[in-house]
Amino acid sequence: MKKIITWLTGFAFLIFLMTSCRTPQDLEFREFNNLALDKIGFSASSLKVNLVYYNPNNFGMELNRTELDIYVDSTFLGHSSQELQVPIPRRDVFTIPLKVDLDMKNLFKNGLVGLMNKKVAIRAVGNVKVGKAGVYKNFKVDYTTIQQLSLF
Repeated sequence: MKKIITWLTGFAFLIFLMTSCRTPQDLEFREFNNLALDKIGFSASSLKVNLVYYNPNNFGMELNRTELDIYVDSTFLGHSSQELQVPIPRRDVFTIPLKVDLDMKNLFKNGLVGLMNKKVAIRAVGNVKVGKAGVYKNFKVDYTTIQQLSLF
């Protein structure tokens, strides 16, 4: 009888360990808001945007760094490289403020008119550094969404 109780206790503990050590789920993109031109010029321009995500995991994390290339309809729009501290709460929505340095030559060449009031495919490719308790890990990002985009 003691062997059965010991075996059941061990089995229950093993099930507990397997369910508590699941791999983290991906963060879910919800929307972007507050899209605005920050600085505009012929040689250098930038825009700011807030990205809203949901963390479905049972644990919080912290975003430490972003290195992203942004494409609109397969055309390179710009690059975002930021060191920042954004808390990611468990099972909640959070916002990442992003600043993108625009590639003005490419933007003028492919037409700014195409970005106004049109559904476009927005793609972010790069790396983000996420962690917890001072231990961070780089994750690859390759995300595409279709959005209604209006800069003006």
